[in-house]
Amino acid sequence: MRADRLVSLVLLLRQHGRLSAAALARELEVSTRTVLRDIEALSAAGVPVYAERGRHGGFALLPGFRTELTGLNHDEALALLVAGSRRGAQAFGLGSALASAMLKVVDALPESYRDTAAGAAERLLIDPETDLLSRRLVAEEVPDAIVAEVLRAVFAGHRLRIHYAAVNQAPKWRTVDPIGLVTVRDRGYLLATRSGADRTYRLSRVLAAEGLAEPAQRPDRVDLDRAWQERSARFRTGGDQVTVLVRVHPARREDLVGTALAVRAEEAGSNGWLRLEVTFQDPRHAEWALWQLATNAEALAPQWLRDSLRDRATAIAARYGASS
Repeated sequence: MRADRLVSLVLLLRQHGRLSAAALARELEVSTRTVLRDIEALSAAGVPVYAERGRHGGFALLPGFRTELTGLNHDEALALLVAGSRRGAQAFGLGSALASAMLKVVDALPESYRDTAAGAAERLLIDPETDLLSRRLVAEEVPDAIVAEVLRAVFAGHRLRIHYAAVNQAPKWRTVDPIGLVTVRDRGYLLATRSGADRTYRLSRVLAAEGLAEPAQRPDRVDLDRAWQERSARFRTGGDQVTVLVRVHPARREDLVGTALAVRAEEAGSNGWLRLEVTFQDPRHAEWALWQLATNAEALAPQWLRDSLRDRATAIAARYGASS
């Protein structure tokens, strides 16, 4: 909305002192022509914004001008700034709204707090895009139009039609009663019911969405954390999942656990190694996870997994043992 953009423009000028039309356009994600129209609108509304000519010119506010925003103390602002550094908002299409909110948070601070809170927030990094091994954590892309339609249905409490592509199935339309949205490791999920049964839909697999006027059949209040835990538990006990007994070096325990669906049992084994009973999504998942650990882990059971890993190792040895 234009009103929100005008507020963001004023806040940007307050924080940076002077910005060019091009810089404002980049920050606000609009054209320079739109920025110039907004500057004219602010001037007409009595906001003391003026242009500075020259190579290093741009737009600025008269010194001392301050917008009327609710003040926050240092710790409150720091908490919001740190929370705002998380990427969960991107999964639900709220990135631009979050950026605007963060501008308002900083501007609302008393001047004595502003620099220290912003500086403290810079020293905390939440969920970086890569881990220590430079493995990139890729967020799933969901079209803004789909996210917006799903959000409207969730917030308004209306039924929703989605064109959904389930794994190994042809896409088809479903009418659901949306309950809430969850983001896990930059993946967005829609929690809903369909014909009274719990359903969980991955947003990246929604090909189209259409909000309906019909009210959703759902409780007035919901505990999303509890609902997610319950659905996760059901997910871990369904499908083609397999349970494996593994002997693993302690240094690689977290690597194993990080790829498994669940750890059912754990005890200290011989030579300081650990014995774990873990569950994987399917046989292929189990074989892949154990293969990644090389000689730092050994599948003790079931036998088919030991045979599969042995055959793969034999094939690799034969490949590299042959003369080139």
